[in-house]
Formats: sequence, C-alpha cells, structure tokens
Amino acid sequence: MSSLGQIVSALEDYRKLVAAKVRTARSDQRVGQELLARWREVKERIGTTVTPTGLRLPRLALPEMDDPGEIARFLLEEGLPGEFPFLTSAYAEQYLEPAAPPPNDEATNQSDPISEEPTRLFAGLGLAEDTNERFHYLSRNQRNKRLSTAFDGPTLYGTGSAADGVLGKIGEGGVSIDTIEDMERLYAGFDLDQPNVSVSMTISGPAPILLAMYIGAAKRRFGPDVMPKLRGTIQADVLKEIQAQNELIFPIDASLRFLADMVDFCSKKMPRWYPISISGYHIAEAGATPVQQGAYTLSNGFSYVEYFRSRGMDVNVFGPRLSFFLDCGLDIEYLALARVCRKIWAIGMRDVFGADRRAQRFKLHIQTSGRSLIAADWRNNLTRTAVEIVLACMNATNSCHSNSADEPFTTPSEEYARYAAHAQSIVLEESGLFKHMMNTLSGSPGMKIVGNAVEDAILEEFRNIDEQGGVVGAVERRYQRSQIQASSHILERQIYGGIRPLIGLNRYADPDESWPEVPMIRTPREKKQRQRERLDDFERRHAGESERCLDRLSEVVESDENVFEELVKTIEHCSLGQITERLCDVVGKFRPMV
Repeated sequence: MSSLGQIVSALEDYRKLVAAKVRTARSDQRVGQELLARWREVKERIGTTVTPTGLRLPRLALPEMDDPGEIARFLLEEGLPGEFPFLTSAYAEQYLEPAAPPPNDEATNQSDPISEEPTRLFAGLGLAEDTNERFHYLSRNQRNKRLSTAFDGPTLYGTGSAADGVLGKIGEGGVSIDTIEDMERLYAGFDLDQPNVSVSMTISGPAPILLAMYIGAAKRRFGPDVMPKLRGTIQADVLKEIQAQNELIFPIDASLRFLADMVDFCSKKMPRWYPISISGYHIAEAGATPVQQGAYTLSNGFSYVEYFRSRGMDVNVFGPRLSFFLDCGLDIEYLALARVCRKIWAIGMRDVFGADRRAQRFKLHIQTSGRSLIAADWRNNLTRTAVEIVLACMNATNSCHSNSADEPFTTPSEEYARYAAHAQSIVLEESGLFKHMMNTLSGSPGMKIVGNAVEDAILEEFRNIDEQGGVVGAVERRYQRSQIQASSHILERQIYGGIRPLIGLNRYADPDESWPEVPMIRTPREKKQRQRERLDDFERRHAGESERCLDRLSEVVESDENVFEELVKTIEHCSLGQITERLCDVVGKFRPMV
C-alpha cells in the first residue's frame, strides 16, 4: 500500500472516530457535560462587530445546539476556524475587519491591526520594466503589495532570448527574464524586505534558477541578510507539469532532486517563503473535473512529502513551507472543493506522516477559472469571475487572483485587469458577506452534502492511483493525463451539444450582436530586440567568470551537494539560458508525454 492507500484508511478511521465520539458524548454524562461547557466557553469568547447600518453581529457564526453529540460532530467535522481539521479555514478571522466603533461614533483607534487583502495582482507582459509598471499601476491603492508574475514562453522553458526561433515569443503572454539584472528591473521600487510585500512566480521547470535570481536581486538592493525577510511563493510543481502542461526541462528524477534542494534550502533559510505551490489550477485548465483537480493536487502533494522525507528532510521543517493553488470555476463542486482539500491534507499529514499543527495547514491560493472565460459576448466574463470570487471566499482561500474579462484573446489590458482586482474588493470590502463574520456561509446543509460527495469521490480517485503503484507509477502509465484528456473531451461535447449552457455562446446568443473590438496587446519588435541586446551585453561582461561558475555547478550536480545553494552563486555571472543548457548537458532533457 502506498501512502495514498494509508491516507484513505486514515480518512475512514477519522470518520469512525467521529461516529464513536458522537455516541460517547450522548451516552457518557461526564463527557457530555464537558462538551457543553466547552461549547459555552467558545461562544462566550466570540467578540462582536457592528455593521455600517448599526446591526450588531457576532464575529463568528455558530449553530444553536445543545445536544452533546451534535456539538462533538460539529467540532470534529466542521471545526472552528483555524482548528483541526481546518475545514472552515486554515486560520481564524480571515477577511475580518478590526472591531469597529458603533455608527456615528467618530472615534477611531489608528493602532488597530488591519487585515491583509487576499488579492494577488497578476501581471506579465513585455520586458521587465513593462511588467514592473503594471505592478505599480495595479497596486497603487493596495495596503499590501501581493505581486503574482507570469513569464513568457522562452523563460518558462529556460531558453535564452538570443536562441534561434524565439524572437517572436519574447514578452508574449508573460514577462521575459534572462538575467539577474532583469529580475532587478522586474521588482524595482517595491520594498521586498518588508512584510507587506510578497511575490509569487508562476514557473516550474526553471523555478530554482529564477528563485536564485530573485534572491540575488534582493541581496543587491537590501543587503546579504535579506533572505529571511523575503516573502512569497514560486510554483516549481514538477508533477503537474508531466500530468497537464509539459513545461518541464529536465528528466523527472533530476527535476525532483533540484526541487528538493530548493525546498530544503528555503525551509531552513527563508522562513517566509513557500518554495513550491502544488498546483491544481493547470490540471483543471487542461480539462480535469473539480474532483480530479482535487485528487491529483492532493496526491501530488503527498507524493512530494514522501519524496522529501526519503531525502532525510524533516516534515515539520518543510511541511509548513508547502502551499497549494486551485482553480475555482462555476461547477457546484467548487462550493466545497477547497474545504475538503484542507480536511484531507490535515488528516493525512497528521495521521500518516506525523506532521505537527503548522505542517497540517493547507495554505491555499485560488485563481478564478480561465477555462470559464469565452470570447462570445465576452463582457459576461465579468459576471462569471465575480461569482467565482464569491465561491473562492466561501472556501476561505488565503489569497486570490481574479482573471480579466478580455483574457480569451489578449494579454489583459490595464482596464480589465483593474476591474478584475476591484471585483475582489467589492466582494470583500464593499459587501458585508465576509468582513463581519467568520463562517457566515459555510456549513449549510447543501455545502455539507456537496462536500461529502466530493470527499468520497477524491478518496475513490486515491484508490485508483494507489492501484497504479502510487503517483509516480500512475504518471508513468499516463493515468492522470488520460483521465484529464477524457474529461476535457466530455466537457467540449457538453458545450457544443448544448448540455452545458454558456450564456452568449450556446444559450441566449444574439446573432445580430456586434461585439466591440478588443485591442490586442503585443510586445513591439524593438523591445524584443532590446531584450536580446541586454542579454548579449550581460553575457559579454561576464564571459570571464561564467564558464568557471558553470563548471563548478556541474561538479555540484554530480555530487551530493545542494544544487540550489550553488545556483544562488551561479546567477551572478550566468544567464538563464546558459545555466539551463549546462544542466541539460549534465542530467539530460525531459521527453514530454503525449
């Protein structure tokens, strides 16, 4: 039995435990009285909030119940915010504003803490300075600068901008990064050493190289001791690349080794950094159902835990540094998907891997569904995204990126990127759905029914993967990829057969409607040429040192030393393309599964 089989057993045992605790609470008077006393204590500790209209509400919504058995069931299944099994949320009082004075009371306490916006501002276009300008534009009114970065195709594959055949792709669909100097330009003007600034990078194959460049750029600006202060995430998810995207550079064994070295380094030296974001988003975008997304994301996460432990790494050191990334579409499963994932992760980490409380938390970023956006009557995408934001917040995501309505045909424009960010602000700040009470919408009968069905389906998928020999065995048999492809085919048949409605496309479409033309955002040729010239200049200035650094990197890869620690030195004199080429010479190249 692989770890997935053990996790299925752990979930089944937990269900039996809940049932036993409920029976004991009802049959044992002492246990029942203790639960009633605890329930009263919990409710007495809840503070109050006052809405703008003067309505006083509790800061946490709890059901009215006086049966010890139902109290036991609630505490063990739904749980309190921030408490095991973390179904409600990873942390208490997410999204809540500080306690406010009553209406018409002008006295305010400026020292009250202000909650951090979950909004991540996603950008990536042209050259580093273009994306930097977009980041400053989007974050100008944000209390916290949470910057999420998209990279262009050559960067995603570790290819230098001067390589043959890539000129037309430079800066398209993401930012072009070749050197540590580009990384300095990318985040210029942002105080990377401050706690209100975090940076996310959506890149996997060359992730260790890009993170090393980020560390180097931060050291140049803020000094050699900046690493413990850096806050953010890099995707670095090797397994989902094989299953869904194929944006992998090195063979799987080498990719896992480079990843483990980076996670080990960051877990010890960068306590505010998440060196991997285990991503279901791209699995969903490739065509997976919500259940498949949850099952493959969780199973990949547990597989990483197994692998890191096999390398002698401590689960309580690296476990708190793992993060997750899910898609949120409009299917009803998204009503509870993230909640269920938090529960399964917490129980699996505690009961199978012996992880402590910090490592049990499923830290989550959600992005609204790109696949749900369509070109037909495309302004309806504003509404689709708004509904998905509400679903994401109902699932208590820790951070969120909302897509732009014009993404089906262009790199997001400033206008629609601003609308996308403001949609989150309207849901979380303007509306009162989430800022006054925790647990406002969670735990309804419908949500529980959906959650139970999703949990059962995910565990069944775990059993299927376990029969394939675990995650890696299933990958080698193309199990996940074939299942994703089949689901994608079914989805397309449903759309074009009219079974799955898409407003403006197969339902309520207006044949006489003339849609407004959307300007295409493209990187001018002169900018692409400028990027090439910058790269040539960097490699020329560092020619004396680059070969020596690359030779030393080769020696480290062929030994048992930490490759990432060496990369932090290599990037000072070598470009992304040079490093990728040398690593491929040493370990080989990944052959995509088709």
